[in-house]
Amino acid sequence: MRFLVYDRLLGIGDDYWIEDDRGNKVFLVDGKALRLRDTWELKDAQGRVLIDIHQKMFALRDTMVIERGGEPLARLKRKRLSLLRNHYRVTLADGTELDVSGKILDREFAIEYDGELLAVVSRRWLTLRDTYGVDVVREDADPALLIALTVCVIHLAEKEREDG
Repeated sequence: MRFLVYDRLLGIGDDYWIEDDRGNKVFLVDGKALRLRDTWELKDAQGRVLIDIHQKMFALRDTMVIERGGEPLARLKRKRLSLLRNHYRVTLADGTELDVSGKILDREFAIEYDGELLAVVSRRWLTLRDTYGVDVVREDADPALLIALTVCVIHLAEKEREDG
């Protein structure tokens, strides 16, 4: 399953659609302005909230929290830094850990579970400028969660670049 994201990503208060590879609007990322913390809702095409995303207020390292129906789904924070790649660790509510690594600011990274590829985020296979794709590799993966993780990782990387 492939999704297209137009790279106006992560302006707080900005809303943008994520389309499937046929141009159908699938997810709406609804940025919530005027909040104390960075907050988004991921909605389906009918406007139903699928996932809430917000920054954890009091944490030693920047941490993003993903919830579904008011229940914790995942927590994401920076794992470590190398010169060429960023690494983020995702801890799901059940304790399962996912790894996100790659060139986040270049929109070239992967989401993996125990060395198995779940999704690839890339600009390589697109000709549209300022657009990147999220290719969900596993059929049993949760596309909404993987899109939410993508939003979180890019937000944290952009924020870190601004702060650094």
